Amino acid sequence: MITVGHFVIYLRRVFSQLFKPPFRFSQFFEHLEKIGVDSTLVVVLSTTTTGMILALQLGYIMRMFHAEMFVGSAVAMALSRELAPIMTAIVLIARNGSSMAAEIGSMRVTEQLDAMEIMAVDPIHYLVVPRVWAAFFIFPVLTAVANIVGIAGAYFVSTTVFQVDASLFFQKIYLFLDPNDVYSGLMKSAILGVIVALISTYNGYITKGGAKGVGRATTTAVVTSTVAVLVADYIMTDILLNTLMRAG
Repeated sequence: MITVGHFVIYLRRVFSQLFKPPFRFSQFFEHLEKIGVDSTLVVVLSTTTTGMILALQLGYIMRMFHAEMFVGSAVAMALSRELAPIMTAIVLIARNGSSMAAEIGSMRVTEQLDAMEIMAVDPIHYLVVPRVWAAFFIFPVLTAVANIVGIAGAYFVSTTVFQVDASLFFQKIYLFLDPNDVYSGLMKSAILGVIVALISTYNGYITKGGAKGVGRATTTAVVTSTVAVLVADYIMTDILLNTLMRAG
C-alpha cells in the first residue's frame, strides 16, 4: 500500500538529484518542447475564451453601474492573480501530467526501469529530474501567454459588445493592475509546475499491474494533481495576501 511516507522518500530522492551531474540537457529541451510548444495552442484557446467569458459576465454586471470601462482591469487582475496560473496548470495536467504518468508507468510494467537500474542508470535522474526542471521553467512562460491572450479576449468583448474605448480599456488596466499581481501569478505557476511534475511522475514510477495499472496510475495522477494544485494555490494565495497586508 502506498503511503505518504513513500511519497516523501520519492521527493527526497528527486530533490537530492536536481543539481547532480550529468545534466541531461537533451531530455530537458525535449520536455520543454512537449510541455511548452506542443501545449501552447490549447492554453491559448482555453484562456482566450476564459477572458471573453469573464468580460461578458462582468460587463453586464458593471453596465448596471455604468462602469464598463473597468472590465479590462477586473479581468486582468483576475487572470494574473489566479485564473491564468490555475487554468494553465489544469490544462497541462490533462495534457502532460497524464502523459508523464502513462509513459513512466508503461516503462515500469515492461521492466524498462529495472533494466536501467541494472545498467547503473538511475531512472529518477534520467526520467524525472528533466521533467521537473522543464515544468518549473515552462509553466510561468505559458502563464504569461495565458495572461496576454486572456486580456486580448476581454478586449475584443469589451470593445465590440460594450463599446468600451480601446485607449480607456488599456488605461484602466495600467492604473489598477499592479506588477506584483503578475509576479505572484508567475511564481505560483512555477511552483504548481513542480507539483504537477512530481505527482505525475510519482504515480508512473510506482505503477504495477500491467496495462490496467497504467490506466489507474494515469487517472490517479490527474485527479491528485488537480486537487493538489487547487490546495497549493489557496495556501500560496493566503501567504501572499498576508505578506502584502503586513507590508502595507
